[in-house]
Amino acid sequence: MMTLEEAREFFKHDIFATEQAEITIEAVGENYAKCEMPVKPMHKNAAGAVMGGALFTLADFAFAVAGNSGGMLTVTVSSNISFVGTCKGDVLYAETRLIKDGKRSCFYEIPITDNLGNLVAVVSSNGMHLEKKL
Repeated sequence: MMTLEEAREFFKHDIFATEQAEITIEAVGENYAKCEMPVKPMHKNAAGAVMGGALFTLADFAFAVAGNSGGMLTVTVSSNISFVGTCKGDVLYAETRLIKDGKRSCFYEIPITDNLGNLVAVVSSNGMHLEKKL
């Protein structure tokens, strides 16, 4: 089981998420992660809303942290994103919910909310546990 410090150290190599998108890991536990992303002009589309790709990156990164927290390499097999609201705050959070974990596969739901409590999107991700330890 990764500690918060170990997770931050391991995932700092995910340069797109941690440096380009400026996502940070706020909490990690067994099959759990909470990640945060500040809303900056680079995250917005031409209409001034947070770009779908930025929202997906946040959720996908949270899934990676949660899915790999046990030390077994877990990769995404498929994901779906539903945009359900507008971000009105200046910080976004993705918090994983493990729905099902099996020997070879897992399924997570990742709601994305802003710092004002608005639900912005929900991502569902299927993952596969590989036989490789981190």
